[in-house]
Amino acid sequence: MESLQKYRMVCTLSFGDIYGQIIIWLIVIFISLASALALWSTTRHTYALATVGLILVLSLPFLLFAFVTTLLNHIEFSPIESNQTTRTSPVNAPVQESSGSNQLSTYGSKG
Repeated sequence: MESLQKYRMVCTLSFGDIYGQIIIWLIVIFISLASALALWSTTRHTYALATVGLILVLSLPFLLFAFVTTLLNHIEFSPIESNQTTRTSPVNAPVQESSGSNQLSTYGSKG
């Protein structure tokens, strides 16, 4: 029986990839709040709340679609050879000092 091919999954997504999407959605939110404030001052309170709710409900699916497609575009699968391991090393593992009672660990507590 043939052995199965092993793959390494790498996510290359960074904050800069979704930064523009967040800024655009924040602009949409502030515009909806401004329109709600304008309607609120004209004694149309229910229309003001309905406007904010409608804009949020209609914009959330587009925001989620943009986030998900951006995430899926940044997932890479690369084949690895059978002699390589698939275990990843921790990125931000704290470096522990030697075990002394008066030394500080990387988190700032004695121990």
